[in-house]
Amino acid sequence: MSAAPGRARALPPLHVVTDDAVLHRADFPALARALLEAGGPDLALHLRSPGTPGGRLETLAAELVPVRSGSGAWLVVNDRVDVAAAVGADGAQLGRRSLPLEAARRVATDLPLGASVHDEAEAAAARGADWLVAGTIWATPSHPGRAGGGEHHLASMVAAAAAPVVAIGGVTVERVAAARAAGAAGVAVIRGVWHARDPLVALDAYLSAWRHA
Repeated sequence: MSAAPGRARALPPLHVVTDDAVLHRADFPALARALLEAGGPDLALHLRSPGTPGGRLETLAAELVPVRSGSGAWLVVNDRVDVAAAVGADGAQLGRRSLPLEAARRVATDLPLGASVHDEAEAAAARGADWLVAGTIWATPSHPGRAGGGEHHLASMVAAAAAPVVAIGGVTVERVAAARAAGAAGVAVIRGVWHARDPLVALDAYLSAWRHA
């Protein structure tokens, strides 16, 4: 099983994140493979599924590792540092339910780690993370009732951070340019790809918007 890449590798600009519903779709394995192959080095696929047992998550991740190795894309496991390390993923994304960053670094010394942040103080405190996923930038059905902070909120987290910042929350294709103008190193989406009529077309639209922003 291949090892995770070094931290010098460029962070992909597009992060496509799953949720429980996506991960349990019958077409998920085939679609995930197609996205990894199409996105290549510009894509990081995040396996995020709080309701999925670790064994099932490990099986899914292990099946995708050879695909990402061939395409140059990243495979990131959210929350489960143990699963990410076990399968040789490209990194783990830490959230509020995960191990604290310092503890995760002790457990997986060579594994690239991202941290989820929600305000300037959290962004400043996340020293040692290889990247940050910052939200909620715009209102999104994934977090009903939570107002997005907008571009100024994103810019403040970028200014406070010591690592590249990926914007999440209501990021449509039309908002990609605004996120990049605010200093984001990338954008993260759930519904924008998985709920699209054609996820591969949506993937291409996001990447094109980033390149032309």
